[in-house]
Amino acid sequence: MLTGIKMAFVGGDARMIEVIKYAIELDASIVLIGFDQLETPLADTVKAELDPDAFRDVDAIVLPVTGMDDAGRVESRYSKEELVLADHHFSAVRQGALIFTGIARKRLTEVCQTKGLRLIQLMELDEVAIKNSVPSAEGAIAMAMEHTDITIHGSRSVVLGFGRCGITLARMLNGIGADVRVCARKEPDLARIEEMGLEAYPMNEIGKAVSDAELIFNTIPHLVLSAEVLARVPKSCVIIDIASKPGGTDFRYAEKRGIKAILAPGLPGIVAPKTAGQILARTLCRILWEYA
Repeated sequence: MLTGIKMAFVGGDARMIEVIKYAIELDASIVLIGFDQLETPLADTVKAELDPDAFRDVDAIVLPVTGMDDAGRVESRYSKEELVLADHHFSAVRQGALIFTGIARKRLTEVCQTKGLRLIQLMELDEVAIKNSVPSAEGAIAMAMEHTDITIHGSRSVVLGFGRCGITLARMLNGIGADVRVCARKEPDLARIEEMGLEAYPMNEIGKAVSDAELIFNTIPHLVLSAEVLARVPKSCVIIDIASKPGGTDFRYAEKRGIKAILAPGLPGIVAPKTAGQILARTLCRILWEYA
């Protein structure tokens, strides 16, 4: 239970609604900032303005999965007002309080270090990222189905990257019956890809892997589908790039060549916000209970 714990939620999307509901069930005290356009009221919560006083006695601040940009802006689907966090907001928070975010950019990291706040990046935790890889993979496959005129079954599908999302995506594609190739950097990953019965390619052979691809799924947040590589990709190929912005594809050159390339970060919050929110909620509340 979180009885006696006070949390301030600043912005967010449908995933954050699930986190709020979960925290309410655990008896936490909830302050909502940036939820003035929320159509369905949440019982046992208090709405507040973005003012330092709202943070003076909180045990935790919960930011959206996208976090705070380096100008202090925080996204909110439920507010028409721009939310901008400044130093005086963080100065009002007691030292040792928890700051939850999905990802943290440079400024948020520096502010937390300076103010003595404990920063928790939820998307960096395996227990969150691995579970989130399921809606990410399902969403990527659904997008591929929507934008192609072939079946996934029997398709020449390439997965770039063998991290938490890449593993789940490769396994799902294989389960559907795709001819799956995976490009990875590390030798142990290449060995595991082969053990799974898939085709393994080191990253320096990416051009070979994509040379006759019908579908490419990128999970690497670095430019791997450069103009040089895309020059070898068939024009009929569809690229689904689920890496964080700006993705790993040269979208300008892809468009120039007539290759359909779609940047689709944050799929869990789009295709399965309830499930994705519940994943975040369980981990966030467990950590808060342990620290409190």
